[in-house]
Amino acid sequence: MKTIEITQPASTAALYFGALRGGGKKGASAQTLPALTYVQPAVKLDARHLVQYAKVCGFTPAHGVPLSYPQLLTFPLVMAFFASDECPWPAMGTVHLANRIVQHQSLHPGDTLRVEVSTGALLAHEKGQIFELDLKILRRDELVWQATQSLLRLGIKQPAGALFGGHVPNDLPLSRQADFSAPANIGRRYGSISGDRNPIHLWALSARLFGFRRAIAHGMWTQARALAALLPRQSLDQAEVAVDFKTPLFLPAKATLWTSHRPQTSSAAGVLFEVRNAKGDKPHLRGQLTCHGSFLK
Repeated sequence: MKTIEITQPASTAALYFGALRGGGKKGASAQTLPALTYVQPAVKLDARHLVQYAKVCGFTPAHGVPLSYPQLLTFPLVMAFFASDECPWPAMGTVHLANRIVQHQSLHPGDTLRVEVSTGALLAHEKGQIFELDLKILRRDELVWQATQSLLRLGIKQPAGALFGGHVPNDLPLSRQADFSAPANIGRRYGSISGDRNPIHLWALSARLFGFRRAIAHGMWTQARALAALLPRQSLDQAEVAVDFKTPLFLPAKATLWTSHRPQTSSAAGVLFEVRNAKGDKPHLRGQLTCHGSFLK
């Protein structure tokens, strides 16, 4: 596997210029992805940035470093892959379909981390080609956090790989637990923290250019907002969350959180959850959260 080390990521503007430049890619079918790993060898977990993230997503200081936060550290490397000649498909028009995170140890502000993004598997989907990116974060050469980002390139004929079936089961009834708001500016606020300033999240006008009637919330913000309501008010050592993104959350919006707690044991607690529209009849995402050694509320 080829390793590409990036000591100083490009600016957000340069990242998006590279992504837009990649819009000329033909996006033909592929049987495999090139074996690549992008590495940023020394990233400091910044306390100020963490506070900003917590505020926009609804976390409290008691949560410590939220389970979903480290994925922000991988964003510059993901965009570097999209901008490269090695990526068969452009970033624009690619859909974030599913996400799975596993945390092995708690993280702390001030930690110096090694961030890696590697190409992963190809999977078939009825609407096109799924390709996966494997994300890893190491501290002193020990794996502390990892994730798999499943991305869908629409319109690819005869996609390669096994058929993707989703991460989250749909076999238990859910009950409404909470309501929350997604204000019109949440895409701009989250984009300024995450670096993900995709036009579909920013303004109604820019979203219309890409076929959306209004701006839509970032899927990772919607996931984080749900986790802020579900996670114990304490720093966690080990936890997992898997999410399938279902339908866009158009801004502004009222959303509802639905859950179904699974039987708890002395070592783990799990919950299935959905973020739905205000009426509760349309899912925006479906997820499964497991906290080891802690109990969910």
